[in-house]
Amino acid sequence: MLTFKNLNILCLIILFSFFVVNHFIDIPMTMFIVLIIVWFTLTSIGSFNIGWNYHLKALNKNISIKKRHVAITFDDGPNNIYTPQVLKLLKSYKAKASFFCIGKNIEMYPSVLKDIANQGHTIGNHTYTHSYSMGFFRKEKVIHEINKTKKLVEKILGKKMKLFRPPFGITNPSIAKAIQQEKKQVIGWNIRSLDTIINDENKILNRIKSKISPGSVILLHDTCEKSINVLKQLLLFLYENNYQSVTVDTLFNIDAYE
Repeated sequence: MLTFKNLNILCLIILFSFFVVNHFIDIPMTMFIVLIIVWFTLTSIGSFNIGWNYHLKALNKNISIKKRHVAITFDDGPNNIYTPQVLKLLKSYKAKASFFCIGKNIEMYPSVLKDIANQGHTIGNHTYTHSYSMGFFRKEKVIHEINKTKKLVEKILGKKMKLFRPPFGITNPSIAKAIQQEKKQVIGWNIRSLDTIINDENKILNRIKSKISPGSVILLHDTCEKSINVLKQLLLFLYENNYQSVTVDTLFNIDAYE
């Protein structure tokens, strides 16, 4: 498996070999440049692709599951307009889901957070600010973001969250160290709907449907109208194909709270 640690070791071995061989045969500088470019390219892709498990171990799909279970997950809430609509749809299909919530939104809509929990859905940590600069935060700042949201949920619900999803799915050594220190379980996905990017609802739905299989983790957002419309059709598709949406902790048989 390609990881940040393994790639670094491999590149150091190759670099050392270059220096040794260079004593006997002149190695073109382009070889060193190519090595740097390969390292940078793979590290960039791995940092932006949580499914690679490049910097840390994330649960992206349960490939060993036997039942036709999938986990629908929602990022960036709670939202006082769209989250209640999501909850109503889930209830109508007797489906369960997982919500990775942003701390600053929890402060604005604590009652919506309570509704999520009271209806039997799982709540995970999605940092406090969901900053676009998350990839540049030092370990201490990442920990602060995680713990601020954790304390908010504990104050409102009396639950200590164990599940964490990094904003945008970005991972790096600082986030990995913070997760290890705080003993969180990272949840990724294997089906990214791109519902915040694609405008055509049918394209979003077809993108999800084409990739669904038992054990899949689906990423949606409870922050816009088109995601609500996609969810309506997705829940109907799951029902017609004998799939059941469960929480991620159920899907992976893990604890959602400490």
